[in-house]
Amino acid sequence: MSFGEVMALAVVVIGIIVAMGMAVEGYKSRLRVKERELELRLAEVQARAALPAPADDRIEQRLRVLERIATDKGPDLAAEIEKLRDGSKSTTLTDLREKEFN
Repeated sequence: MSFGEVMALAVVVIGIIVAMGMAVEGYKSRLRVKERELELRLAEVQARAALPAPADDRIEQRLRVLERIATDKGPDLAAEIEKLRDGSKSTTLTDLREKEFN
């Protein structure tokens, strides 16, 4: 091997080393960006989780009625179920009895 060939080989080897170093630094930079994106996404999810879920008063009211129906098996059970099914105000058995006597 002549001096020129050795120098050419040295330039190629050094060029490969430099290119590999640049590629590794680029990859590290990309990983830092991805890590930052994940941190921001995590912060957003944690912020959403910290907020109370929006409560729907109607659903909460219906749940209370269902709980009352499940625990109270009085004579107005059928009327209460129909009231929930229709979504409108229906008369209870007690209301019907009061109308009969008046």
